[in-house]
Amino acid sequence: MKKFPKDFLWGGATAANQIEGAWNEGGKGLSVSDVAKMHDKTDVLDYKAHNEITSADIEEALKTDDTVYYPKRHGSDFYHHYQEDIALMAEMGFKCFRMSIAWSRIYPHGDDLEPNEEGLAFYDKVFDECRKYGIEPLVTMSHYEPPLNLVLKYDGWYSREAITFFERYVRTISKRYKDKVKYWLTFNEVDSMIRHPFTTGGLVRDHFKEEQFEEVIFQAMHHQFVASALATKIVHETIPHSKVGCMLTKLTYYPYTCKPEDVLEAQQMMRSTYCYSDTQVFGEYPAYLLARFKNHHLNIKMEKSDLEVMKQYPVDFISFSYYSSNCAVADIQNVEMTAGNTITAAKNPYLKASDWGWQIDPVGLRISLVDLYDRYRKPLFIVENGLGAKDVLEKDGCVHDPYRIEYLKLHFKEMYKAIEEDGVELMGYTSWGCIDLVSESTKQMSKRYGYIYVDVDDYGKGTYQRYRKDSFYWYKKVIESQGACLFEEE
Repeated sequence: MKKFPKDFLWGGATAANQIEGAWNEGGKGLSVSDVAKMHDKTDVLDYKAHNEITSADIEEALKTDDTVYYPKRHGSDFYHHYQEDIALMAEMGFKCFRMSIAWSRIYPHGDDLEPNEEGLAFYDKVFDECRKYGIEPLVTMSHYEPPLNLVLKYDGWYSREAITFFERYVRTISKRYKDKVKYWLTFNEVDSMIRHPFTTGGLVRDHFKEEQFEEVIFQAMHHQFVASALATKIVHETIPHSKVGCMLTKLTYYPYTCKPEDVLEAQQMMRSTYCYSDTQVFGEYPAYLLARFKNHHLNIKMEKSDLEVMKQYPVDFISFSYYSSNCAVADIQNVEMTAGNTITAAKNPYLKASDWGWQIDPVGLRISLVDLYDRYRKPLFIVENGLGAKDVLEKDGCVHDPYRIEYLKLHFKEMYKAIEEDGVELMGYTSWGCIDLVSESTKQMSKRYGYIYVDVDDYGKGTYQRYRKDSFYWYKKVIESQGACLFEEE
């Protein structure tokens, strides 16, 4: 009988800035996500433009307590519903819950000397609730939520001081939760600094000279690499048998045609993603990234011990998000483009797409798993995957989402093939937005991923009541059967 391994960690994933709400409760400080506005457009083809936050945007946000057009301030109100939500996860049979700790809930300004006890106590309660049901937390230390004060006072991760502040934060949470959290991730989608530098690194473009901004981005990236290595060191020293992973946006590129220029473009695009995980896994900058620094005249300032620290404390495993594949083309003229996870790319004529234009490619997940495992030979963990769709809550409280079940079923089968036929060491799978939350790409609630429907619309209106979707019961059966139910029709 076909089954997934017994110790496979089935579960779901969220991020504090997209689900918690309570943006001004419990002593929490402002983060970069609290000043991010909702996009009224459904199909976001220009992701960078929508996520480019200016100094004026921040000033505007600081003048208001609005939660309508700043939807991450309300999220799904997990802060007040965590017991109910974790009980629902347990009902599905979750073995693992990926979540993040909001840095600004622990250190409200980022540079505080002492942590906020009320924030620490909140996560104690969350982890205790997980333990009550035997759910293993997988905790992201920084998931798109640097404290806003670090942006305004230090220019975010461009400042070397950010390493010190992050190190203090990591020491605090690893010590506090050493008996409650075994699995950790340092920075969510660490490669995304190049695509949305404000969200990831707290970098405001108009704070710098435009011609120097590429250098600014990679300087901030270097600081995160050093901070990630130090975080790995701290966690290993504080928590015996702990595992620390990196987290990558798995942007899988195919050549649009067999034209050599398109093949080269796909290779270069893949390298533009792999350079980040290469650095964290191998503990050193790859030659092709050093070549970019040289050829683009990027002067990345490093202290003498930086490279030694990075080399000494690489990550234990590689986690990644995968939603869709992309096509790379050397000449985009007369080529139809489509949206993807924080990018736009040439449309693949062989694939269907979601309501938001993200192309659905289950085989691409297997390809991604094989590529990553062949490259790194370390355990892998799929920590984001799923289908954003416009779900409808019926009058009887039901939500019928056969499209989501079909999407997941096809992806799960490819995961199984990667494990059984390709020899990939896959630790687990946590589907994105297991409970409906505010989408990162559009800042909308209507782009829903969850097995659990949250009754709130794009403008924060609703009861916030939770409803089980059809996919809830289906995923429960998948976990119960260790995936065997996926193959019943074969």
